[in-house]
Amino acid sequence: MAGRDLKVALLGFGTVGSSVARILGDLKPQGLKLTHIYNRNVARKRAEWVPADVVWTEKIDDVLSSDVDIVVELVGGLDPAGDWVWKALGAGKSAVTANKKLIAFHGIELEKLARAKGGFLLYGAAVAGGIPVIPGLQQGLAGDQITRIEGILNGTCNFILSKMEGGAEFADVLKEAQALGYAEANPTEDVDGYDARAKLVILSRLALRVDLEPEEIPCRSITEVAAIDFEYARELNCTIRQISRAEIRPTGEDLSVGAPNSKNNGDVLASVGPMLVPKDSPLAWSRGTENTVLVSGQYGGDVVFSGHGAGGHPTAVAVVSDLINIAHGSRKVELPSRKTPIGGEFLLRHSIRFVVRDKPGIIAEIALALAEQNINIDAIFQKPGYGALNLPFVVTVDPCVASALRRALDRIAKMDCLLEKPFDLQILE
Repeated sequence: MAGRDLKVALLGFGTVGSSVARILGDLKPQGLKLTHIYNRNVARKRAEWVPADVVWTEKIDDVLSSDVDIVVELVGGLDPAGDWVWKALGAGKSAVTANKKLIAFHGIELEKLARAKGGFLLYGAAVAGGIPVIPGLQQGLAGDQITRIEGILNGTCNFILSKMEGGAEFADVLKEAQALGYAEANPTEDVDGYDARAKLVILSRLALRVDLEPEEIPCRSITEVAAIDFEYARELNCTIRQISRAEIRPTGEDLSVGAPNSKNNGDVLASVGPMLVPKDSPLAWSRGTENTVLVSGQYGGDVVFSGHGAGGHPTAVAVVSDLINIAHGSRKVELPSRKTPIGGEFLLRHSIRFVVRDKPGIIAEIALALAEQNINIDAIFQKPGYGALNLPFVVTVDPCVASALRRALDRIAKMDCLLEKPFDLQILE
């Protein structure tokens, strides 16, 4: 391929695909030429500013059977987009994709196929949009031993929670996010954590060198977070964000608090869900659709990646950067990973919100249920201005594992004074 431009085909001409075409047209990167655009009902997508010699098609075989060198997959999902990437790599072509679900579930097999057929598979846009987290891990931090990843990986959830921090309720902000195009009509993938989970699998593979099964990572929805939770978060000098995290815990760490007679064997821990985040953490500073990733290394310490994690232009920048990488023959550093199950649970402080009809003895009964699970109360917060018939208050507890706390809360939930199910948030240390 030396001495000629590599032919590029776009699969998908939506927000990101059109931005990729625009950047290729404006910057004209050396060694690349856009030759094909595939999209369903392609006639409605034609743009006059695209070079006249580009082939527009709604038949995928027109691309896969052509002489294009690089297929850029921007459709998303496992089917049929995954099949197209398999076929392109199998035919000796290279592939660039922003498809986090495909890479999370099949990235290792696809990379093996690309190497066997002499092509490349790059996916720098699959996590955090235009933020160079993936190349940063593959090249910039390859010389460190990464022990922990924590991040805000879903712009939709960050937009919702940022708005709620100002006093809005979840349902109202979700409607606004949908109207702005940040959230789908069915927002489950975002708000329930599945989108962030796929991205966490990819980052864990590159940073921690572990290959995790996505379904094994526990997810909690942000839908239960209420505006009042932000009021109590401020009492703790915290905010609330959807946090994706994974870490390798040192072998032999004592888990006796909340899990008697338990020690780990170097477990990999991972989870996705809403958490209380201290205001002095970089993860508390993200607003709107921004993403932030904090990586902790044994030798290099903490490194923070932050910026626009969504949107056509930022994501397209990552895609075009991958294309330029291929055009210049660059190979990413190979970071072998091992299949690793998720073992154990995070040992963290929790904040628990209760809403009750007030009466004597409530705190004593809650304390007893917690004590039975070897969980100690740290503090109690009760904001003024609420009546005895509908009284919210918060109890924070010392570090414990979530399963022990769930057992205690199951017992507490049977109290006849409770008006709502207790809602707990882990506190990020």
